[in-house]
Formats: sequence, C-alpha cells, structure tokens
Amino acid sequence: MPDDNSNRNTFIFAVCAIALLFAYQVLVMGPQTKRMQAELKARETAAATGQPSGKGVGVPGVAARPAYVSRSTALSASPRARIDTPALTGSIALKGARIDDLFMTGYRATIDPKSAAVELLRPEGTQRAWFAEFGWAGANLPGLPSSSTPWTLTQGDTLAPGHPLVLSYNNGQGLAFTRKIDVDDKFMFTISDTLANTTAGSITVAPYASIQRQGAPPQDASGAHEGAVGVMDKVLQMVKYKDLKKNGEKDFTARGGWLGITDKYWLAALVPDQQEQIHAAFRVTPTASVDIYETNFLGQPRAVAAGSQITHVSHFFAGAKTVPVLKGYETSLGIPRFVDAVDWGKLYFFTKPIFWILEQFYNLVGNFGLAILALTVLVRLAFFYPANLSYESMTKMKKIQPEVEALRGKFKDDPAKQQQELMLLYQKEKINPLMGCLPMLATIPVFLALFKVLSVSIEMRHAPFYGWVQDLSARDPSTIFNLFGIIPWDPSTAPLIGTLLAGSLHVGIWPLLYGFTQWLSMQMSPPAPDPVQQRMMQFMPVIFTFVLSQLAVGLLIYYTWSNVLTILQQYVIMRRFKVDNPVDDILGRLTGKSPGAKA
Repeated sequence: MPDDNSNRNTFIFAVCAIALLFAYQVLVMGPQTKRMQAELKARETAAATGQPSGKGVGVPGVAARPAYVSRSTALSASPRARIDTPALTGSIALKGARIDDLFMTGYRATIDPKSAAVELLRPEGTQRAWFAEFGWAGANLPGLPSSSTPWTLTQGDTLAPGHPLVLSYNNGQGLAFTRKIDVDDKFMFTISDTLANTTAGSITVAPYASIQRQGAPPQDASGAHEGAVGVMDKVLQMVKYKDLKKNGEKDFTARGGWLGITDKYWLAALVPDQQEQIHAAFRVTPTASVDIYETNFLGQPRAVAAGSQITHVSHFFAGAKTVPVLKGYETSLGIPRFVDAVDWGKLYFFTKPIFWILEQFYNLVGNFGLAILALTVLVRLAFFYPANLSYESMTKMKKIQPEVEALRGKFKDDPAKQQQELMLLYQKEKINPLMGCLPMLATIPVFLALFKVLSVSIEMRHAPFYGWVQDLSARDPSTIFNLFGIIPWDPSTAPLIGTLLAGSLHVGIWPLLYGFTQWLSMQMSPPAPDPVQQRMMQFMPVIFTFVLSQLAVGLLIYYTWSNVLTILQQYVIMRRFKVDNPVDDILGRLTGKSPGAKA
C-alpha cells in the first residue's frame, strides 16, 4: 500500500476515533442537563385513569395534582404503618395501602456518613411522587379498594423481616379483602392479597399492580438507562422517559417476567406470579401539572364463587441495583434476567464478565479504586501481544523517520518514485504501516465495555480511593484554579466566570495526570507526515484533558493508569530497538545525563 495513503488512512481513523469519543462525551456523557419538572398542557385532565389498550379490566389511575405539598404534609394525610428493616425504613399508607414512603439506610445522599439516607419512594402530592399499589380490578363491581380506601391494620404495627403486616377491608357489599405484606432483610416485599366473596353470586376479578412516578427525574443519568424497564418472555425491554412520552404506551403479553421504573442506581419493580399470563404496560399520562409515568400488570380474570375466596401473591422490589442482590433474587424467586436491571449496554457479553472480574478484585483488595487498577493490568495483559505488534511497528516507523523524510525531500517532485522508494524501504526494514493501528482495533470493544461498567456500577458510588478522592463516581474535586486547595478560595464564586470555572473548565489533579500521560504516549509514536497534522495532534491531549475532566474520577484513574502501562510497554520496545524516546529525554534533562537510548 502506498505510504501516503497509509498515513492518510491512519490519520483519518485517528481523527474519526477522536471525533466519536468527543461526540459521545458531549451528547451522552457531557454535563448533565436539567429536565423540565412539569409541562403545561392546553387541555386540563381531571384525572389520569385508564386500562391497558382496552384489554382486560380497568386499572385504577392517579388523580392529577394542581400543586405540591411538603413530604411531611403528604405523609400526614393517611394513618401509617412503619417499615423498619436492615436495608429500608419508611411507612405504608393505610389509606390505599400504598407502599409510598421508603429510604435506603445503607446509601447516603452525600459522602458524609451522617447525611440523609437516599430516598426512593415518596407519597402522592409531593413533587416527583413515586409509589406502588396493588389490588383487584373488575368490571361493574362496586366497592373494590382504591387509592382512597381506608384499610385497617389487623396484625403487627411495624413491618420487619419475620414480622409481617396484615391489613383488612370490608366493602359492606359482600366482599372482604385481606392483604399480608412481608419483607426480607434486603429489598423485596411479598404481597399476598386475599378476596373473600360472601355475596350470593359468583364474581370475576383480576389482580393488578402498578408503579407510578409523577414526573421524570430532574437530571439525566450519565451513561445509564433511566425510565421503564422489564423482561417480558425473557426479552429485555427498556424505554427512556422521553421515548415513552414521544411514542406513547407500550404493551406486552407475557408469562411471568418483571417490570418497573429505574434510575441509574435504584429500581422499583413488580414481579408477578411467574406461572401466570399477564398483560403489562409502560405508559405516560400527561396531566395539567405533571406527566405520570407508569408500569403496571394485569393478571388473568378469575371467577370467585359465592362463599369462596382466592389469594394472589406477587413481589415488589424497591432498592439498590447491586448485582449480587439481583442475582440472588433471580435464583431464589425464578425471576428471569433480573440482573439485567443494571444497564449493561449493547456490549453486555463483555460488560458482564468484566464486572464479575472487577467484583472479584474488589473482594480481594477491599478498595474499588485498587480493583480498577488491577482490572486494567489484567486487560492489558490480555491484549499484550496485539499491542506489542502495534508498538513495535510504530517504533520501527519512528526509527526510520529520518530516512523517510530524506526520501520525501529527494523525490518531492516525483510522487510515483517517492512511493516506490518508500515501499522498498519498508520492505527492507520489514515494516507494515497498517500494523500500527489494526491490532489495537481489537481492544476497542473491551475499552467501551470497561467505560460502561465503570459508568453504571453502583459499587463506584461514594467509594473512596486515597487522598482527596473520596467518591470515585464524582469528578475530581480538586481544581487548578485554587492550586488544588492550597489557596482557600472557591472558583465558583468568581464574578461572571464562576460557573465556567466550576463547570467545563474545572480541571483537577487526575485530569492533568491523564493529560500528561496521554501527551507522553503520543510523543512515543511516529509524527504525522504533515506539519499541520502534527500541530493538531499536539493539541489532542489538551482537548481531552478538558473533555474528560467532567467524567467520574474513577474513569480518569483507569485512563491514566492505562496510559502509564502503555508508556511502559512502549518504553521497553523503544529501548530494545535503540530508538530515542521522550522518557529518556526527560530523565536526561532532570539528571543532566545523556538519554539512555544513546548511551
């Protein structure tokens, strides 16, 4: 292949790769944008009601709220039964028997261990209400429990593992309802609904369950799915809030499965009887004050003869998406692909095993940052041979660079002869210009999978490393604008430019380390043939330093450590081929000695 074409193609590939990464950062992983909390509609809807695609029987809806109230005011609108487990705290509303007040005690709002527990569910009437309800639906059956039904607590006063609550309601028209609620020591509730028919005739009902979220989260998650999620007939279904609003309701008919609403780290999910055929739906209902997002399922209609009763059992998960916990429920309850509530991405066949390896390293070293370093070493070892081929080719190219420049100068007026002489030179030195980039293409899927794993892993949330890094999921808290904390000044308070200094221009220690290692690695590669291209490539480390400084510092640690390993591998190869390299040049300047490659 002609040399100019090889260099041109290599350069085009590099520019495309940089452009794709930059576009991914700007469009997907960039600064989080605020979403609208409520949208005005031309038409006022008095209530959000409905039934999935006209099939089955009706599922109770949620009344539209013209204004929000405080959390305490909303909680006081109903008598409550407490929830107190090793993982959860909150309460159940006896009015409507909703699970609508939940905090996760093992997770804090900030890295301060004394900060408030992370809130998961909140009652209707508050801003961004999020809750679950269960019950029976039936056509032309008056007196079925609704969101305003006053249930009576007949057993227990606090829901805890081994201490269930039993609620009852009699509609005064021959139907008696009993609900038993159990909870384990993690995040799973078991709902057992019993309906007793004391009327003179048979009735037909169907069990239903619903999770409703009034308003989307205020911010988009970085690199993770948020919105409706579920597995229907073993097929993973994921619909973002904006897509659900744009495309409307999505319906499924399946046997078993699960469905819910997820944030980046948290999940509320319904788990019906795995042997029962259900109709499920993801939907959004616009109201005058807020868009109501809902996932629900409706079971099969069943007849209840006079004087008999039926019981339906379902489960409700509300908690953190930790893989061991999800995997445990997947096994113990037979929930299909429950671990896929974590957004593994398109490259799940890479991300899942990579996460498993990362988890094993964490169990060994007890620090998620150290686990990232160990995983990076393992990945580099796995791709050591193709990387070696690539670095050897680039080193040989750099070694003959003076001869290449001489030939270009000698035959600058005869391109055909220039190409012929260059190819003869490459054949003589046994160099294939394509080997500089082709072996590295194999590492791209793993690189993207690692990026995904580190972006969605809840294990990285609030996980400390060392020194000033106390949260691997947040960006580096240090900043060059106060000399990394030496100057007692907050750059965000600067007039006019404070937001800029604390935003896109925020550069900490780890981004600078990344930028330096990226520059050093690029200096070890042969320069581009065109001076303009050379200047462009010199700016790349600077651009990437600012772009990547907005990412989680855990990702920067991975990138920096990966660059260090790359530099080490390149350095050994360049020393072996006796090629000048910037590491020896830097060491020579610091020590006053000649570069090692010339010694």
